[in-house]
Amino acid sequence: MQLAVVTGVTAVATGLFLAPFSAQLDDQASRRALAIAQATAAEPGLDELVTDGAGPSRRGPVQRLAERTRRATGASYIVVMDTRGIRWSHAEPARIGERVSTDPGPALAGRQVHHIDEGTLGRSARGKVPLRDDTGRVVGAVSVGIAYDSVRDRFTRAVPGLLAYAGGALGVGALAALLVFRRLQKRTHDLAFSDITALLAEREAMLHGIREGVVALDAGGRIRLVNDEAQRLLGLTSGDIGRTPFEALGPGRTARLLAGEVPGADVLTVSGGRVLVANRMPTKDGGAVATLRDRTELELLGRELDGSQGLIDALRAQDHEHANRLHLLLGLLQLGMVEDAVAYLSEAVGVHRATAEEISAHIQDPLLAALLVGKATVAAERGVALRIAPGTLLPDRVVDPSELATVLGNLVDNALDATAGCDGGRVEALLRQTPQHGQDEHREASSGTAAPKTADRRRPAGLTLRVSDNGPGIPPERREAVFTEGWSTKRPPAHGRRGLGLALVRRLAERHGGTAEVGESADGGAEFTVTLPEALHPEPRAGSGPRDEAAPPGGGPGGAPGRGSAGLTPRPHR
Repeated sequence: MQLAVVTGVTAVATGLFLAPFSAQLDDQASRRALAIAQATAAEPGLDELVTDGAGPSRRGPVQRLAERTRRATGASYIVVMDTRGIRWSHAEPARIGERVSTDPGPALAGRQVHHIDEGTLGRSARGKVPLRDDTGRVVGAVSVGIAYDSVRDRFTRAVPGLLAYAGGALGVGALAALLVFRRLQKRTHDLAFSDITALLAEREAMLHGIREGVVALDAGGRIRLVNDEAQRLLGLTSGDIGRTPFEALGPGRTARLLAGEVPGADVLTVSGGRVLVANRMPTKDGGAVATLRDRTELELLGRELDGSQGLIDALRAQDHEHANRLHLLLGLLQLGMVEDAVAYLSEAVGVHRATAEEISAHIQDPLLAALLVGKATVAAERGVALRIAPGTLLPDRVVDPSELATVLGNLVDNALDATAGCDGGRVEALLRQTPQHGQDEHREASSGTAAPKTADRRRPAGLTLRVSDNGPGIPPERREAVFTEGWSTKRPPAHGRRGLGLALVRRLAERHGGTAEVGESADGGAEFTVTLPEALHPEPRAGSGPRDEAAPPGGGPGGAPGRGSAGLTPRPHR
């Protein structure tokens, strides 16, 4: 195909050159004849010889002058005529005295003309000029002809050279086409155009059909391809093509990973609440291709497995403690100490009941209360005291209890892991409503009296959640890193990887306009604080009754004396 194109272009270029070249040779020959005619007409005394009255002669001075000039210039003929068109000279002397065969009118009218014409000597390139006397009056004309065969000969002689140049250009073009073909064949792995078209169609079908996100970047780090799954996972659109990952996604771990700033294989990242596993492979042209797999459902299953494992641990702890109590009761009964057995059983049942009632008094959301009851049992099994901090009071008006349970469960689990095995390990949880700033001032300004410090029921209320422990704590230089996806000091579980819990905590907090921070607790351990500006409904939920204003932080149900900060300290195991 390339050779055909090169040959065609060469042929067309040669033809386009030859067409005006022939006309150019004709024009050059006629202008040369005109120049010879002008030189002849300028010969001194020629006008006097034509007007002396002697008449034309085959051996006259005009014929001798014309022939001498003709032989010197190589013209076919030089004809000198008078105003009547009678020849005074000619290459064939027999034609002297005859009228010229072509129209002498333009030359006798004082105009110079040159053209290709047919005459008595055949086709020739002609030039005609008027012959003037000293006063400028036209007394005749001079006509010069150059045989057209000489013009044709020049054209014929020029064609081989032109064809030689064209052949050379064609050879160079063919060689260049061959080199391009070889390079193209190497780059396309010897695939034909039809194969490339089929591969392109298959690639489009594959990229947009697989359930794995694919993002391709060019050598400049700009996005050049995004399949449907990547658009869904990252929230990208076709308008993001040509932009950098930071421009399309904003600053964050996912953008840094796509840009190649986060090395490694199967790197975890969180984007839009989704847990993704990413791999980035560089290409030979300096770009890269990143693949993204959605592990959100797998992580949820893993967390459900962790929850189930925690429930199993809690049941195992309760079973262990229950067995110990049964053994103790059996011994007391066998010794006949019935009253002591009754007292012990009443005390044991009362402790568990008091713990559950105290939790429900302070944490009035059923899901969160059940979560803390289970965590208290697990903490007791691990030798850690899980307590409710003074001031804890969470109404039953949580907007999204499941997400808040995720935040609280992750923070408590991390605190238990940090204090497990420590002598006198303690974990303290605080959940309380955050007052809406500015509402009291607004009420006071509108009524003129001091407004009661009650929650503004026209707006969602905020929530502060704090979990602290007396473990080893987190160094200041690593406090920001703990919220990074994939960062963890623990061994990964069997179902997957660690390093997502705290990242999800911060992501959930930021999604609701809040914050997640870590600092140092009063006991020297870690203290995680999460603020959620709109975590509580502005009004009590239907059926919640007066529990929102239930027992104060220091009191138990029914006005019974509360346990204060010692709230969830479990009874030691035997």
